[in-house]
Amino acid sequence: MAMPQNSTRENGFCFTQTLDFSHPSPHPGNASQTFGAANGRDPCGTPLSNGIASSGVPSPSDSCAEPLCSSTPGEETQLEEGIKYVSAEGEELACGWGGFTPGCLQLCNTSKGVLFFLCVASFLQGMTVNGFINTVITSIERRFDLRSYQSGLIASSYDIAACVCLTFVSYFGGNGHKPRWLGWGVLVMGLGSLLFALPHFTTGQYEARLAAEVGVCGGNQSLPCSQAASSLSSYRFVFMLGQFLHGMGATPLYTLGVTYLDENVKTNYSPVYIAVFYTAAILGPAAGYLVGGMFLNIYTEIGREISISPENTLWVGAWWIGFLGAGAASLLISIPILGYPQRLPGSQRYIVMRVSEAHQIKDGSHKKASDPDFGKTVKDLPRSVLLLLKNPTFIFLCLAGATEATLIAGMSTFGPKFLESQFSLSASEAATSFGYLVVPAGGGGTFLGGFLVKKFKLRCSGIIKLCLFFTVSSLLAILVFFVHCPNMPMAGVTQMYNGSALPGGYLNLTAACNVECGCLQETYSPVCGSDDIMYYSPCHAGCKKVSENLRNGKKVYRDCSCVDRTLVPGLSYADAGKCTSSCAKKSLLLCFMFVVILFTFLSSIPALTATLRCVSDRQRSFALGIQWIVVRTLGGIPGPIAFGSMIDKSCLLWQDQCGEQGSCYVYQNSAMSQYTLIAGLVYKVLGTTFFIVACLLYKPPPPESTPGSSDASENGNCDLQEHKPSLPTEEN
Repeated sequence: MAMPQNSTRENGFCFTQTLDFSHPSPHPGNASQTFGAANGRDPCGTPLSNGIASSGVPSPSDSCAEPLCSSTPGEETQLEEGIKYVSAEGEELACGWGGFTPGCLQLCNTSKGVLFFLCVASFLQGMTVNGFINTVITSIERRFDLRSYQSGLIASSYDIAACVCLTFVSYFGGNGHKPRWLGWGVLVMGLGSLLFALPHFTTGQYEARLAAEVGVCGGNQSLPCSQAASSLSSYRFVFMLGQFLHGMGATPLYTLGVTYLDENVKTNYSPVYIAVFYTAAILGPAAGYLVGGMFLNIYTEIGREISISPENTLWVGAWWIGFLGAGAASLLISIPILGYPQRLPGSQRYIVMRVSEAHQIKDGSHKKASDPDFGKTVKDLPRSVLLLLKNPTFIFLCLAGATEATLIAGMSTFGPKFLESQFSLSASEAATSFGYLVVPAGGGGTFLGGFLVKKFKLRCSGIIKLCLFFTVSSLLAILVFFVHCPNMPMAGVTQMYNGSALPGGYLNLTAACNVECGCLQETYSPVCGSDDIMYYSPCHAGCKKVSENLRNGKKVYRDCSCVDRTLVPGLSYADAGKCTSSCAKKSLLLCFMFVVILFTFLSSIPALTATLRCVSDRQRSFALGIQWIVVRTLGGIPGPIAFGSMIDKSCLLWQDQCGEQGSCYVYQNSAMSQYTLIAGLVYKVLGTTFFIVACLLYKPPPPESTPGSSDASENGNCDLQEHKPSLPTEEN
């Protein structure tokens, strides 16, 4: 009986002959060669994959001396026609949908093809959830009359959905058809994006409620306080459902997607593949910020003329366009992902050659996970959880991941605000500067971390030590937050109008120069006077006239009674916006912030790889699911809350919303740096401790229990001949 032919040449393997088991060898000396082929091994002793055929004719020495790919071009073309990948169990390994498996699709039926489509999916997820959402949240609040806590619920719906679905998806998907789970997940994510954009089309046109000119002295009028909630705020439930679908759809991507890549490539290439996958996920938010920012410069009612500009606080940009595009792209990319087989042709040999590095539990209960039937029913779920809880290395890697996630979530949320306060930047300038830091440091660190694991061929213990080194390095670099830039002087906030010191915690925005202007504290619009002092608004600077600078289009306020005329004789004007900071420590702060971000992301892929290595093969997807739950519950969700609470302690000037405290306008830079340093040190010290404990408690399997050597699993070539286990002989 002849096995199906396969001319796959991935990683240098090329097998172009058929196995024929119908004529057993009459000579005892050839028995081992015949049964070696029957057990899926080539004459070199290399385990072959399901669906891989190899000749049993040459001797081992001849085969090892010859090139692995020796077929002629004519033979290769002939074999590729009508190719059909079938596993030893009769499982279909072709790429397609049902019976539709055209030959042209098989060009993508490789690990690189899977990596490409998964990278596109992770890029779209990052761009939508971490890019578009963060970019348009202010516009959505303004358009649908939402309060900050309501928009916070919208953002949290993603993490809530992920925590709810992770256990179910990682457990059953890990033992099922992973590409189908992944494809349906990306499809659900696309539906979530389309649903998120739906409120734009089901509401009436946006009408900007223009108010009277309230900027200059004498022009202020009382602004009505709208306490009644608008009916538009009910659309928050639609946004929450869209985010919930985002979370459901992305759940398989970072659990099953990672394990599917890990199972279908060589052990030493796995960190590189996973690093590329996560790098795409990090580049997604950067694209989301850039593209989303471009869309926000377009008025939400496309084609309608409006008298206000994007700088106006009443402007609402076209926030919905990005979600339509991302949703459509997600639906399209789900189609090829759904067509992939349960495992790729040629992948079985990587599983056979894989050397187990799972932590050895004292009572030997880890061996239960090696049972082929383990994990296929819900009855095994409690036992699976118990096995992971008995694995101290896994537990402490999860805790270390949670501390790193807290820092990443906190810094990504408040990093732009830190730069905005320290260097007196606008919100857009701060976001752009932070993006320039995160893209090379985060993306480069993610890829480089995986590359280093592959380059040095590290085992589980070495990987944890590498994570420890990166964490200690970032711990040292975070000490740079001892440095801070001084606050720009602001009249009535950091100093008195006459230049004298202002008592701590005491605000006095009214002075003799503006007492007759009737300025409102609700109108915060900072200006920079010609005396290089900031003022709360043009009114608080005593400015009576306004004009426009023809060079940059910014407003210029003149005849400002509070601006010191002695510094610039005859002139008392103020430019719209904050004063430019000339902090000499700016380069130092930016450089070390880059280092902190770089070393934090350098440990991400090695830590993920160590998690995959320290558990048994059948528990990898489930272990990643449990780890994500721990990371989100202890890190991703409370991280921004913890950082936000500490940073709020450094606020000097709060927004006044009809008598209620709003957001913070001005921070004290020294206190902000101090609190950021404390939070960073606490979490970095905890992360370092967890990595040390994980390394000390890790117990690798004994060398004699592994089926082959590390070199064998890495190279997959004729070196396996030395380690080939004895094969049983049987009578036909």
